[in-house]
Amino acid sequence: MRLTVIGCSGSYPGPDSPASCYLLEADGIDPADPDAGPRPWRVLVDLGNGALGALARYVDPLTIDAVLVSHLHADHCLDLCGYYVMRKYHPRGPQPRIPVYGPSDTAGRMARAYDLPEDPGMTEEFDFRPYDGAFTLGPFLVEPIRVEHPVEAYGLRVTADGHVLGYSGDTAPCDGLDAVAADVDLLLAEASFRTGDDNPPGVHLTGADCGDVAARVGLDRLVLTHVPPWFDREEILAEARAVHHGSVELAHPGATYLLG
Repeated sequence: MRLTVIGCSGSYPGPDSPASCYLLEADGIDPADPDAGPRPWRVLVDLGNGALGALARYVDPLTIDAVLVSHLHADHCLDLCGYYVMRKYHPRGPQPRIPVYGPSDTAGRMARAYDLPEDPGMTEEFDFRPYDGAFTLGPFLVEPIRVEHPVEAYGLRVTADGHVLGYSGDTAPCDGLDAVAADVDLLLAEASFRTGDDNPPGVHLTGADCGDVAARVGLDRLVLTHVPPWFDREEILAEARAVHHGSVELAHPGATYLLG
């Protein structure tokens, strides 16, 4: 499984990065054509504002097999609007529906975001599926886990070829985050707050929070993401490294990580 960071800016696109978007790739059998042998599968984790254009630097956006939306804040889902236009009106013709997994009102949220009637909204382009336990997408096993945030939000565990990626989504410290992080090969964790600031409860993690969960579950690899542009990213990194003495680094657009 390969992870490519498309966008990693927190809360809104920054000068150097779009908002949250991550590309997962692995080879697997297509159940619609099992005799064809393995093919590349591509899944997006979040599609925040500014990310769709950047995605085209790495892959043809029309080759994406599914989108996993952690929650319905704009910096994690809003470029589904542009993706809807691309899939509906592309010169190659309307594209097949693809699954979009997310919180319970994802279809309605996206229809309202583009000022569409909710029926049909974007349902002719996207097959919206609310999270309801673990599921498979080609070679990927996806386990959504509810985490603590002001809206319905999920962290994700994604397994392929026996290797596991943990993605925090947006969350405060909680039992769900610990479940996401347990025994993963790499944890991609948001670090939106700084220790020592007057941070509101129940919203985000600090760099130190990320380091703490990594240390407690014994992680080998921690990658910090979703740092807002108004903060010094190196300061957030230093917070995490002061707590966790394993591998800790900052996500940046174009970074790739091989799991397995």
